[in-house]
Amino acid sequence: MTRLTFVVRRLLLTIPVLWVMTLFVFMILRLIPGDPVRTMLGFRATPENVAVARHQLGLDEPLWRQYVGWLGGLLHGDLGNDLISHAPLSELMSQRLPVTLELTVLSMLLAIVIGVTLGAWAAVGSRRVRSLTDGAVVLGVSIPDFWLGIMLVLLFAATLGWLPPSGYVPFSDDPAGNLRYMVLPVATLAGAEAAYILRTTRGAMESVLQRPSMTYLRAKGIGPFRMVAGHGLRNAAPTVVTVIGIQFGVLLGGAIVVETLFGLPGVGRLIVTSINQRNYPAVQAGVLAVATLFVLVSLAVDLVVAWLDPRVADGVGT
Repeated sequence: MTRLTFVVRRLLLTIPVLWVMTLFVFMILRLIPGDPVRTMLGFRATPENVAVARHQLGLDEPLWRQYVGWLGGLLHGDLGNDLISHAPLSELMSQRLPVTLELTVLSMLLAIVIGVTLGAWAAVGSRRVRSLTDGAVVLGVSIPDFWLGIMLVLLFAATLGWLPPSGYVPFSDDPAGNLRYMVLPVATLAGAEAAYILRTTRGAMESVLQRPSMTYLRAKGIGPFRMVAGHGLRNAAPTVVTVIGIQFGVLLGGAIVVETLFGLPGVGRLIVTSINQRNYPAVQAGVLAVATLFVLVSLAVDLVVAWLDPRVADGVGT
């Protein structure tokens, strides 16, 4: 019953979080200098044309009425229309969101495999192994995504010619081509996240392996591999999963830069283009999609941590 209460509370908590998020996204965009109507009509637009366009788009109404109308549309699945192409934003999101999801999910999976493996190895390895992983962490945290992406393009695309420098092919059209286009963006985005996960896994594993219960298992003759895989990682998992959830938000932010760098038609690239165009509805839809993904991932992480460590649910339920 305690776990059920925990789940229900976490689900209910997402409702006000999502509402506050919509309010923040709506208001912050209105504080950006510039007029989207003048950007859309061009420098030759007359004041009369601007006034007519603002009225047609509802931008001459009070902010509270614009927000209520936009929020009402969201509740009915209507994200509005793009100011430039006049296309429904729900269709644009359905086309671009899968690209962003593919990029972030593949990057996080690669970061988890590298980070957890090297972190567990460093926790039980020699001093040389620890030094190597320390260097990997410093490099991963220090190198910016855009610089790493440029270096990978120069090496694997421009010099060796193994991979395409930019572009995208849907997985359903050409699976092999899709993976070739995604290798460099995924590697770029996963580098820093793997470093953070590595550092967290190593610290959590070292703490777990120092517990008296682990000393008892060693005295029983359990081998190092079984100690790490069967007992160490299982006890360190709540800490690692929590950090993975936090880093997923960082990953979504980095996706904006990586999509722009590699020409991926995802939500991040749409946000950058729409900001330059003062395209309020498109920016709102893109930011809202990214923020909603982060909220849902945070919810999923809380539930997984509670499942791994029942004391978390017990503490909330009391």
